[in-house]
Amino acid sequence: MTDQVTSVDSGTSDIPGKPTSASRTTLSHIMGHNDTNLLGTVHGGVIMKLVDDAAGAVAGRHSGGPAVTASMDEMAFLEPVRVGDLVHVKAQVNWTGRTSMEVGVRVLAERWNESAPPTQVGSAYLVFAAVDADGKPRRVPPVLPETGYQEAQIRRTHRLSRRRAILELRERRVAEGFDD
Repeated sequence: MTDQVTSVDSGTSDIPGKPTSASRTTLSHIMGHNDTNLLGTVHGGVIMKLVDDAAGAVAGRHSGGPAVTASMDEMAFLEPVRVGDLVHVKAQVNWTGRTSMEVGVRVLAERWNESAPPTQVGSAYLVFAAVDADGKPRRVPPVLPETGYQEAQIRRTHRLSRRRAILELRERRVAEGFDD
Protein backbone atom coordinates (compact mmCIF):
# COMPACT_ATOMS: atom_id res chain seq x y z
CA MET A 1 0.00 0.00 0.00
CA THR A 2 2.88 2.41 0.66
CA ASP A 3 4.00 2.40 -2.99
CA GLN A 4 0.44 3.07 -4.11
CA VAL A 5 0.11 6.04 -1.74
CA THR A 6 3.44 7.50 -2.85
CA SER A 7 2.40 7.49 -6.50
CA VAL A 8 -0.93 9.15 -5.62
CA ASP A 9 0.71 11.92 -3.57
CA SER A 10 3.26 13.42 -5.91
CA GLY A 11 3.88 11.10 -8.80
CA THR A 12 7.08 9.20 -9.30
CA SER A 13 9.57 10.51 -6.81
CA ASP A 14 13.18 9.72 -6.07
CA ILE A 15 12.65 11.09 -2.56
CA PRO A 16 11.49 8.40 -0.10
CA GLY A 17 8.10 9.04 1.50
CA LYS A 18 7.56 9.75 5.18
CA PRO A 19 4.52 8.77 7.28
CA THR A 20 2.49 11.53 8.91
CA SER A 21 3.65 10.30 12.32
CA ALA A 22 7.33 11.03 11.48
CA SER A 23 6.88 14.80 11.74
CA ARG A 24 3.81 15.09 13.97
CA THR A 25 4.34 17.42 16.92
CA THR A 26 2.59 19.06 19.87
CA LEU A 27 3.38 22.54 21.13
CA SER A 28 2.04 23.41 24.60
CA HIS A 29 1.78 26.83 26.24
CA ILE A 30 0.14 28.26 29.38
CA MET A 31 -1.90 31.35 28.55
CA GLY A 32 -1.10 34.43 30.64
CA HIS A 33 -2.49 37.95 31.08
CA ASN A 34 -0.33 39.28 28.21
CA ASP A 35 -2.23 36.96 25.84
CA THR A 36 -5.68 38.46 26.44
CA ASN A 37 -7.90 40.65 24.28
CA LEU A 38 -10.29 43.39 25.43
CA LEU A 39 -12.89 40.77 26.41
CA GLY A 40 -10.51 39.09 28.85
CA THR A 41 -10.10 35.90 26.80
CA VAL A 42 -7.03 34.88 24.84
CA HIS A 43 -6.62 36.87 21.64
CA GLY A 44 -7.24 34.89 18.45
CA GLY A 45 -3.96 36.18 17.04
CA VAL A 46 -2.06 34.52 19.91
CA ILE A 47 -3.69 31.19 19.05
CA MET A 48 -2.99 31.73 15.34
CA LYS A 49 0.70 32.32 16.06
CA LEU A 50 0.90 29.10 18.05
CA VAL A 51 -0.85 27.30 15.17
CA ASP A 52 1.62 28.74 12.65
CA ASP A 53 4.60 27.89 14.89
CA ALA A 54 3.54 24.25 15.33
CA ALA A 55 2.63 23.86 11.65
CA GLY A 56 5.95 25.39 10.60
CA ALA A 57 7.86 22.96 12.80
CA VAL A 58 6.00 20.04 11.25
CA ALA A 59 6.54 21.32 7.70
CA GLY A 60 10.26 21.80 8.37
CA ARG A 61 10.56 18.34 9.89
CA HIS A 62 8.72 16.67 7.03
CA SER A 63 10.58 18.53 4.29
CA GLY A 64 13.97 18.31 5.98
CA GLY A 65 14.61 22.05 5.89
CA PRO A 66 13.04 25.49 5.77
CA ALA A 67 9.38 25.89 4.84
CA VAL A 68 7.31 29.06 4.68
CA THR A 69 3.61 29.62 5.26
CA ALA A 70 1.85 29.97 1.89
CA SER A 71 -1.73 30.11 3.19
CA MET A 72 -3.94 29.47 6.17
CA ASP A 73 -7.52 28.46 5.64
CA GLU A 74 -10.40 27.20 7.68
CA MET A 75 -9.10 28.59 10.97
CA ALA A 76 -11.99 27.85 13.31
CA PHE A 77 -12.28 29.10 16.87
CA LEU A 78 -14.67 26.70 18.61
CA GLU A 79 -14.46 27.80 22.26
CA PRO A 80 -12.83 30.74 24.06
CA VAL A 81 -9.45 30.21 25.71
CA ARG A 82 -8.89 31.77 29.13
CA VAL A 83 -5.93 32.95 31.15
CA GLY A 84 -4.54 29.92 32.96
CA ASP A 85 -5.49 27.47 30.21
CA LEU A 86 -2.80 25.06 29.10
CA VAL A 87 -3.11 25.07 25.30
CA HIS A 88 -1.88 22.12 23.21
CA VAL A 89 -1.42 22.68 19.49
CA LYS A 90 -1.17 19.35 17.62
CA ALA A 91 0.00 19.40 14.01
CA GLN A 92 0.72 16.90 11.25
CA VAL A 93 1.31 16.85 7.48
CA ASN A 94 -1.86 15.63 5.75
CA TRP A 95 -0.91 15.99 2.08
CA THR A 96 2.11 16.80 -0.07
CA GLY A 97 2.56 18.09 -3.57
CA ARG A 98 5.86 18.58 -5.37
CA THR A 99 7.06 21.51 -3.20
CA SER A 100 4.10 22.16 -0.88
CA MET A 101 2.45 20.51 2.11
CA GLU A 102 -0.90 20.82 3.84
CA VAL A 103 -0.56 20.77 7.63
CA GLY A 104 -3.61 20.08 9.78
CA VAL A 105 -3.72 21.55 13.27
CA ARG A 106 -5.98 20.87 16.27
CA VAL A 107 -5.96 23.24 19.24
CA LEU A 108 -6.94 21.85 22.67
CA ALA A 109 -7.18 23.62 26.01
CA GLU A 110 -7.38 22.50 29.62
CA ARG A 111 -7.17 24.29 32.94
CA TRP A 112 -3.58 24.19 34.14
CA ASN A 113 -4.58 23.06 37.63
CA GLU A 114 -7.39 20.60 36.87
CA SER A 115 -7.40 17.00 35.72
CA ALA A 116 -10.36 17.27 33.30
CA PRO A 117 -9.63 16.17 29.74
CA PRO A 118 -8.69 18.87 27.23
CA THR A 119 -11.41 20.42 25.06
CA GLN A 120 -10.90 21.13 21.37
CA VAL A 121 -11.00 24.91 21.01
CA GLY A 122 -9.84 25.36 17.42
CA SER A 123 -8.58 23.87 14.20
CA ALA A 124 -6.84 25.06 11.06
CA TYR A 125 -5.31 23.96 7.80
CA LEU A 126 -2.16 25.62 6.50
CA VAL A 127 -0.18 25.21 3.30
CA PHE A 128 3.60 25.47 3.49
CA ALA A 129 6.12 25.68 0.65
CA ALA A 130 9.54 24.15 1.16
CA VAL A 131 12.34 26.54 0.19
CA ASP A 132 16.08 26.30 -0.26
CA ALA A 133 18.72 28.73 1.08
CA ASP A 134 17.90 31.17 -1.74
CA GLY A 135 14.15 31.09 -1.02
CA LYS A 136 13.42 29.03 -4.14
CA PRO A 137 10.92 26.14 -3.97
CA ARG A 138 12.42 22.71 -3.34
CA ARG A 139 11.02 19.18 -3.54
CA VAL A 140 9.42 17.58 -0.49
CA PRO A 141 9.13 13.90 0.37
CA PRO A 142 5.72 12.40 -0.39
CA VAL A 143 3.57 11.89 2.68
CA LEU A 144 2.54 8.37 3.52
CA PRO A 145 -0.83 9.23 5.07
CA GLU A 146 -2.16 7.33 8.02
CA THR A 147 -5.49 9.25 8.02
CA GLY A 148 -7.20 12.20 6.36
CA TYR A 149 -5.55 12.11 2.91
CA GLN A 150 -8.80 12.18 0.94
CA GLU A 151 -10.10 15.15 2.94
CA ALA A 152 -6.83 16.99 2.30
CA GLN A 153 -7.16 16.30 -1.41
CA ILE A 154 -10.66 17.84 -1.41
CA ARG A 155 -9.37 20.96 0.39
CA ARG A 156 -6.54 21.30 -2.15
CA THR A 157 -8.95 21.02 -5.07
CA HIS A 158 -11.16 23.67 -3.44
CA ARG A 159 -8.20 26.05 -2.87
CA LEU A 160 -7.06 25.74 -6.50
CA SER A 161 -10.59 26.21 -7.85
CA ARG A 162 -11.18 29.29 -5.67
CA ARG A 163 -7.84 30.76 -6.79
CA ARG A 164 -8.67 30.22 -10.48
CA ALA A 165 -12.12 31.81 -10.07
CA ILE A 166 -10.68 34.88 -8.33
CA LEU A 167 -7.97 35.34 -10.99
CA GLU A 168 -10.55 35.02 -13.78
CA LEU A 169 -12.81 37.60 -12.09
CA ARG A 170 -9.91 40.03 -11.72
CA GLU A 171 -8.99 39.61 -15.40
CA ARG A 172 -12.61 40.32 -16.43
CA ARG A 173 -12.70 43.45 -14.25
CA VAL A 174 -9.48 44.76 -15.77
CA ALA A 175 -10.79 43.99 -19.32
CA GLU A 176 -13.98 45.94 -18.49
CA GLY A 177 -11.96 48.91 -17.24
CA PHE A 178 -12.45 48.33 -13.51
CA ASP A 179 -8.95 48.31 -12.12
CA ASP A 180 -9.00 47.02 -8.51
